[in-house]
Amino acid sequence: MTSFQSTIGDEEGIAEELAEGQREISIAEFFEKNKHMLGFDSGARGLVTAVKEAVDNALDATEEAGVLPDIYIEIEEVGDYYRLVIEDNGPGITKEQLPKVFGKLLYGSRFHAREQSRGQQGIGISAAVLYSQLTSGQPAKITSRPKGQSRAQYFELIIDTDTNEPEIRADEETTWDRPHGTRIELEMEANMRARGQLHDYVKHTAVVNPHARIELREPGLDEPLKFERATDELPAETEEIRPHPHGVELGALIKMLAATESYSVSGFLQEEFTRVGKKTADSVIDNFRDIYYGRELSWSPPRVHGDRDIERAVADAVANKGKRATTAFAEGVAEIVRNNDRIARSELAAVIANVAETVEDDTGKTFGGTVRDNAVDAAWAAITGVAAADAAEDEDTDGAADASEDADDDPNESPLVADIYALVDEATSTRKDDAAVQAMADALARRFLNLDGDSFRIARDDLDRLVADAASFVAEQHDATFGETARENVAEVLWSRARTVPDDPPKVSMSADDRDAAADLLSAMRETDILAPPTDCLAPITAELVEAGLRKEYDADFYAAATRDAEVHGGDPFIVEAGIAYGGEISAEGSVDLLRFANRVPLVYQRGACATTDVIKSIGWRNYGLDQPGGSGMPNGPAVISIHVASTNVPFTSESKDAIANVPAIEDEIELAVREAARELKSFLKKRRSMQQRREKQDVLGTILPEMADKVSEVTGRPRPDISGALARIMNNVSVEREIDGGTVTLVVENHSNVNEVVEITDIVSTEPTDLSDGTVVDMDDEWFVQWTPEIPSGDERELTYRVTDDADFEVSVGGVETEKLTVNA
Repeated sequence: MTSFQSTIGDEEGIAEELAEGQREISIAEFFEKNKHMLGFDSGARGLVTAVKEAVDNALDATEEAGVLPDIYIEIEEVGDYYRLVIEDNGPGITKEQLPKVFGKLLYGSRFHAREQSRGQQGIGISAAVLYSQLTSGQPAKITSRPKGQSRAQYFELIIDTDTNEPEIRADEETTWDRPHGTRIELEMEANMRARGQLHDYVKHTAVVNPHARIELREPGLDEPLKFERATDELPAETEEIRPHPHGVELGALIKMLAATESYSVSGFLQEEFTRVGKKTADSVIDNFRDIYYGRELSWSPPRVHGDRDIERAVADAVANKGKRATTAFAEGVAEIVRNNDRIARSELAAVIANVAETVEDDTGKTFGGTVRDNAVDAAWAAITGVAAADAAEDEDTDGAADASEDADDDPNESPLVADIYALVDEATSTRKDDAAVQAMADALARRFLNLDGDSFRIARDDLDRLVADAASFVAEQHDATFGETARENVAEVLWSRARTVPDDPPKVSMSADDRDAAADLLSAMRETDILAPPTDCLAPITAELVEAGLRKEYDADFYAAATRDAEVHGGDPFIVEAGIAYGGEISAEGSVDLLRFANRVPLVYQRGACATTDVIKSIGWRNYGLDQPGGSGMPNGPAVISIHVASTNVPFTSESKDAIANVPAIEDEIELAVREAARELKSFLKKRRSMQQRREKQDVLGTILPEMADKVSEVTGRPRPDISGALARIMNNVSVEREIDGGTVTLVVENHSNVNEVVEITDIVSTEPTDLSDGTVVDMDDEWFVQWTPEIPSGDERELTYRVTDDADFEVSVGGVETEKLTVNA
């Protein structure tokens, strides 16, 4: 049967007909039909998303202006629609920019900036305007008053989805009671079914932005929800940075190479990337040379009269320079070569050039390029035992003949083979016999002689393949095995002795047009150790303020927070912060409450698709004191876990920015930050369990000891024993007992624990005390507070005394020691 596609071309003019239907799609038109991609997929979620986008803009604007944010949110029912009003005290927006900010998608100031910000794409608030006009048909109403202007500007506008341009319905000046700021009013088809998510968003925004004051009014609330600021400290100002070399991808690097004004690779690296100075650029270029050109294998100069051979060879290569100049030239070259443990051909050429210039200055004789080249060939032949013209003459037809056919069995007979023999012997285990090492050295020498040119230049990948080929030949012809580890070791020792070539790297323009060269440069950048990117482009909350935010909104028994150092993903630095609140008024029912944040913005939806959630589920929380059914998944218990990712470019899973993508580098940092805070939780819970057990033990002893004293008295017929200090001694507690003798009051403090204790004691007395021992007295409303802070060594005691009248009342308060480790009889 003939398919439809096989006959579609039979009709003449079909291509032209199809072409007539092609047209450009406006970004606004695209999102008009795909508003769900931006988080406007329902009335309930659309309202939350609109609030989120407006509040994010308000926070960014106020922080950039150095103003502590005051944000007002009002939701009101208007017939079949909801009216949303967001006001801020930011710097306002100029008349020229305001229509495009609110009425044009993909319009913003932060997309190309490598610094932390909430909004980056220039879609959010204009998408809310688009959703409003689609569902209600009403324009957005915006009032903005830039700081310092006497009047505000009022606009009504919609988005022309065919052109993605604002269509202004009203443009006029107006009065506004705020001295500066922006107000947006939107009507939309919505509902309050997502009230819980809305409240979570606002509350979590207050947690992660402790410097902000936020007020929310909505239908059904008797009183507005108010979230006061916990600090007057604004987030640190950020500065834009250049990309980091370790995170750039090949396509981006080619684009940067094509766009840069730098001529050299060194200049390009220093101008276009952060953390790259001259020294780092040189290291990258050296690695680039190794990858792009390969290295030159280096060899040990002959040690037994070898310098004489080199001297003689160089002298023979020089003609018509006179005996004095020729001798000085040959001796100078031989002496410098002799002082090198190893030397490559390019290094030999540099030595000969330097010696030639010195001899020219001393003798006036000129050693030109031809003489120098001849000297290099002659000295190189003396060092390696291979003349340049003969390097490839003796190759067998299969390319794998044994080099020992042209050399004596003694490895020291051929300088090249002898040198390779020593390196192979160094790289392999002592179990390899001399015959196996010799066979491997011979096979490698033969293959090195077949390299193009006479400088033994080879890339690392080619060296690995060459060693593997030689090992296979030795195994086949000599029944000697060089396994994978031995091959790697041999290749590594040869590579480590090889020299980086002096060739200049390709110019930037050539690298931009040569994908392979750009790929080699990228590999060199990634292989070079480069400092982590600067963090002044980021504004982390800091561990102290993460904890302050949790304390402000959650009444708990325990708080901990951790901020990690900056890491890099995709050329963009990022910082992960984590916080934990436990116990107190936090509900113990169900799983813990996970708060997810990116650049100080709460992530409300798509929790199950977020890398943050995946990391939390993968941690073994039983090790940290939380219940985790089945040993995996979300832990249960009265806890709140907060995770904040701050980055110049957060990798979200979609345009709605509800979930962080599963990037391994970010997941690793999330896990490390959470574990750091969780270790503190583990210590707290362990200590609390210990104190609980101690309390239970004390309760039992407190019941048993009096009964035992009574029974002892009954059995022995003696007075009941004094057990007042027994409980403290048995429990290794700090005990405080009061003794009154006439008008003298004595507090006896005994430390039965195994550590020194600093005890804070306050005795509240109804009459004025006198004759204090060391302490201080504060008079407050006819009560006297007698205070001491003695340090009591382990096993020691202190007596604290003062005098009062006989009819005084006392009330003692003891601090500095856990209640479970304290026994007070006063």
